[in-house]
Amino acid sequence: MARPRILVVGAGFAGVECVRRLERRLRPGEADIALVAPFSYQLYLPLLPQVASGVLTPQSVAVSLRRSSRHRTRIIPGGAIGVDPKAKVCVVRKITDEIVDEPYDHLVLSPGSVTRTFDIPGLLDNARGMKTLAEAAYVRDHVIAQLDLADASDDEEERASRLQFVVVGGGYAGTETAACLQRLTTNALRHYPRLDPELIKWHLIDIAPKLMPELGDKLGNSALKVLRDRGIEVSLGVSIAEAGPDTVKFTDGRVLPCRTLIWTAGVTASPLVGTFDAETVKGRLAVTPEMTLPGYDGVFALGDVAAVPDLAKGDGAVCPPTAQHAMRQGRKLADNLLATLRGRPLQPYVHKDLGLVVDLGGKDAVSKPLGIEMHGIGAQAVARGYHWTALRTNVAKARVMANWLINASAGDDFVRTGFQMRKPATLRDFEYTDSYLTPEQVRKHTAALHARM
Repeated sequence: MARPRILVVGAGFAGVECVRRLERRLRPGEADIALVAPFSYQLYLPLLPQVASGVLTPQSVAVSLRRSSRHRTRIIPGGAIGVDPKAKVCVVRKITDEIVDEPYDHLVLSPGSVTRTFDIPGLLDNARGMKTLAEAAYVRDHVIAQLDLADASDDEEERASRLQFVVVGGGYAGTETAACLQRLTTNALRHYPRLDPELIKWHLIDIAPKLMPELGDKLGNSALKVLRDRGIEVSLGVSIAEAGPDTVKFTDGRVLPCRTLIWTAGVTASPLVGTFDAETVKGRLAVTPEMTLPGYDGVFALGDVAAVPDLAKGDGAVCPPTAQHAMRQGRKLADNLLATLRGRPLQPYVHKDLGLVVDLGGKDAVSKPLGIEMHGIGAQAVARGYHWTALRTNVAKARVMANWLINASAGDDFVRTGFQMRKPATLRDFEYTDSYLTPEQVRKHTAALHARM
């Protein structure tokens, strides 16, 4: 009798935690595990702003998938671009662009999210995101390149456009990105004696009326004060009307000379959700508290892609797309898969939110662990302590701690590696959001499999 095939899509917090728990708890020969992931690492996404600012090296936040002492998962290097639940097949595009069909008995959907964009003229061609490791490395190179080019130029208009930076999105990613990169450019000034400090301007804008409303008014205002005290111009109730290669137009009518637009205005579930017909809640798959997908045999979903009921809050709430929920959902789903294989009842996911942390760089942070509001050095210790303990391997923890210590003692460096130096990258170049199939294309692709059934 063939062993059950478990296929996990996505190597984020949810997918990796699920795979690791299965590796530890499956009996020998009980099931085969395969993981679809474009890279052989798990990205620790909350620390990307520190990669962009050079506090951490890219390798520090890329946690290897092959370091497990019980590694027995087949890793398929690519991305899932379609699902046919009737044929029980997941369509995968490998990193070589070869398209293969991966059959499954149990499918775990945890492909995560992609940057949410809007129909704003010029946005997709001129904005950069902060969602992937490549984007963080690219943004760092790009920002330092603007300093180099401005320093070398005698054209005042060119200097002005290269030294204005706009970050869109007042959530955690946008706020931390603006804070960390502004600190980098401020510290760089002593190495660029020809640059006028008054010309370097950072703008953080968000259409919402408050900065990080999840923190509450007190901590949100504390973060706002830190940013403004550093000279970051924060504009709330404002967004982008048009983005050009060297100008940005705001919805309030302002037009800024600017060659750096960083877009972090929220995320949306992976386009994989739209490749088959399933009920969704605000774009996320509607699942049960046990994380099963109703009406689809053997299909589970969790993390950013799933609207998992938040039983700890009740009143119809769903779990927010945060790392702490994704990690715990991954473990619970592994337990439910084991229960399915062994004929036991499934258990619902329940977790009380532990709080939030926001690292603003240096000694600045705001945190809300277990509902306790903190700011300053104490909040920074909590924020970095939380991130450090959440890293999955001791090697990753050692690298991150070493980077923090080196940066604290030696300061920033301003090395530009030349990443995509001559070809400006777009949002699609990093997230491949135009690679997914439609439901009709999936059915056509798997029609031959239906004929053999």
